[in-house]
Amino acid sequence: MNYKDILIKRLKKYKKENIIISRHAEEQALFRGISISEVKENIINPERLHFAVRQKARKENEEKYDCYFGYSKTRCHRYVLVINSKCLACTIIKINKRWQHLVEKHAKV
Repeated sequence: MNYKDILIKRLKKYKKENIIISRHAEEQALFRGISISEVKENIINPERLHFAVRQKARKENEEKYDCYFGYSKTRCHRYVLVINSKCLACTIIKINKRWQHLVEKHAKV
């Protein structure tokens, strides 16, 4: 199931100062050539969000999502976000191949 619309409503409530990037995510973003400001901009302004899958969160008061932000048919960013009073980006990945097929696989599950 695509939680895109639900997640967009939740993300629009956050400001840049409410977004936390984990050390692991920051290291991976820098390694993959993704700027942290671009990640934060995508989160607070989720126009590029094409697909979001809800995952099991560790804590009861949290929600966890696997998100795909598309730039073209062959380029997207994938973020794993944990949402509570703040928004934590746990993982940041750049995908440089036809990513829609990956998303379709998730949708069937």
